[in-house]
Amino acid sequence: MSQLVLIHGPGAGGCAASFRHQLRRFPNALAPDLPGHLDGDSFDDVSGYTRWLREWLQAQGHTGGLVLAGFTLGACIALDYALTWPDEVDGLLLMTVAMRPKERPAGSLEFRLNAAKDPAAMQQWLDNMENMMLFIEPELRAELLDCHRRVGPISQHNDLLVIDKFDARDRIQNLKAPLILVRGVDDPMQPAEYELEIHQAVPGSRYIKLEQAGHFPHSERPADVNAAIQELLNAKNASNK
Repeated sequence: MSQLVLIHGPGAGGCAASFRHQLRRFPNALAPDLPGHLDGDSFDDVSGYTRWLREWLQAQGHTGGLVLAGFTLGACIALDYALTWPDEVDGLLLMTVAMRPKERPAGSLEFRLNAAKDPAAMQQWLDNMENMMLFIEPELRAELLDCHRRVGPISQHNDLLVIDKFDARDRIQNLKAPLILVRGVDDPMQPAEYELEIHQAVPGSRYIKLEQAGHFPHSERPADVNAAIQELLNAKNASNK
């Protein structure tokens, strides 16, 4: 049987709490809080997080048969994992992800640094985080906003630097794991369609575009994302029979 692993990013609380609906649907799934979110030290590149995740999983006896699902930084980690240790990964579900450095609005990094120093800027950052989660139901949105308060803007600043250095274009053709890509078409940030680039580069991949979803499809359209995860799990389980 495959082991589902859920990997968070710097948004939607900056912690694993955003996977509430997935953990209810798949109670045996694992969803660690990455180092630096709150505890421990963050890494300065995706490969550092990937190595940490692999060691964390191996310490619990999970050395293969993995279905990895992640968004933003978590999706980069999942993709890097599948490209680095392809025989350990049975499937990938990637949301809001790019295989090359992203292009960000001017001042977006400084916005996080200023929030850590000035109470008024901090409130602006929190308001921005709340607006980013407009498609998430109010109860979960409030919980994730509290996570943002505790994790803080510096952690998010560091994560954005890590995401913006990630580049898998020279390896993407080597991807073996079945791949489903998910994009929220109503993302308030209106990012470029990075997911389409990956879809076009990986024959046999599936690309799902969801309305009434933005940066965090797993929290915004959980039934659709859960169905996609189940599809990956079913495909691997069927091949093992």
